Amino acid sequence: MSDDAPRLEALLAAAAERHAAREAIAGERVLRYAELLAEARKVAGTLRQAGLARDEPLHLRVSNHPLDLVAFFGAWLAGGVVVPVHRSSPALAAAQIAHRTLARFEWDALAASPLGCLASEPPPRRAILEGSALVVFTSGSSGAPKGAVLSHRAFAGKLGAIQSLLGFGENERTLLVLNITFSFGIWVALLTLLHGGRLLPLEKFAPGTFLERLRVEAITRVGVVPTMMRALILDRPAEALAREGRALAVAGSLKSVLIGGESLGKGLGDSLRELVAPADLIDIYGLTETSTCDFFLVPRDAARYAGCIGRPSPGVRFRIRGEDGGDAAPGAVGELCIASPYLMNGYLGQPELDPVDAEGWLGTGDLARERDPGVVEIAGRRKELIVRGGNKIAPQEIEFACSAHPKVAAALAVGRPDERLGQRIHALVVPRDASLTVEELRAFLRARLDKFKQPDAFYFARELPAGRTGKADRGRFAAMLEAGELAPA
Repeated sequence: MSDDAPRLEALLAAAAERHAAREAIAGERVLRYAELLAEARKVAGTLRQAGLARDEPLHLRVSNHPLDLVAFFGAWLAGGVVVPVHRSSPALAAAQIAHRTLARFEWDALAASPLGCLASEPPPRRAILEGSALVVFTSGSSGAPKGAVLSHRAFAGKLGAIQSLLGFGENERTLLVLNITFSFGIWVALLTLLHGGRLLPLEKFAPGTFLERLRVEAITRVGVVPTMMRALILDRPAEALAREGRALAVAGSLKSVLIGGESLGKGLGDSLRELVAPADLIDIYGLTETSTCDFFLVPRDAARYAGCIGRPSPGVRFRIRGEDGGDAAPGAVGELCIASPYLMNGYLGQPELDPVDAEGWLGTGDLARERDPGVVEIAGRRKELIVRGGNKIAPQEIEFACSAHPKVAAALAVGRPDERLGQRIHALVVPRDASLTVEELRAFLRARLDKFKQPDAFYFARELPAGRTGKADRGRFAAMLEAGELAPA
């Protein structure tokens, strides 16, 4: 994509003019495309009058309200760089973000006076922000949150690549339950609006009414994370869930469910495909740092490559890097590295943490293997490897094996210090069926895992511990074990 490629506000403005009379966003307020553009121009005017400079970061307080999407558009029209911050974020968390961005303005569309002041002086000009659209703060599972700077060129380019695979259109009705503080929610919202669809944003995901809302609102597409879907399956009686699934199929509106953000696993994947059929379940792997959506596991590959992240999206190249820095042997586990035209500019104020090497390869920190040419399977996080008796074990391999049991909805595995073995394996399991026993699970795993990979202790719970982004969090599971909050099953 060339340096003179269209910016996101130009693409949105063109879409708004093309689809002026159509409904763009429905929720607490309904906005047609013409109104979306008019309201965004008002926001831009206010920001310019306040003195917002081009490429200056602007904190947007958001919670999936229709006016929050207006604010994104307006901030870009004014030349600003959007830093989405959830309205519920604690003051300390927001202050940590402000420490990195040095932003002086904050916009909250629902406040009596939307424009707020965070600092008295304008921030310094920083080359990393030139031509940038977003600063998205990652979940920080390996430390404090980092602000990934995404340019208009990179993010708009990745939107085009995603569109070539998913084909959003003007008859789309997209349910937005993903928060727009995170890249997954942002791109789902933008692709809907860029192609004349109707976006229905929700502030919170409600498992009890999710399937009904998909049916009643005639939703054609929805993006979710596995944590949401585990809650959906676990919170509803199986008979009621099956009945709602059949009603949704009869309605015939739903075309695809996009799922990503964490490992799906075979067990949950199979259950969801059955629940939403004949709609497609599309599993997506991507990083904020790469403008998201680097691999897609599409329906035609789902059965053969269950548990894989699939094939790379257009423009994305990958390699599996061994411990010596060279390419890993075919089929061997190594670090997944990605190169593409859509990489971030870097981390704001933390250049020393940039994961891109001199040759343009971004180290994901994920361990992976190439199952077949062009098809990638994640084996765990490099920093989360369990070393038991000298054997290196990827926790995700154990989680996949546990989740394949028909009575298991989800699983997490971590290593804990042990005097004799270095580490022992602890597995947290969410039963789908209350009759599940440890003995039954052990017998099942003996046929699927080497002896040294068998968990030393099992814990049963109603749900997996989740981190700030709603993803299942191994770190929180380890902390719960350290605090003695869990008793072995």
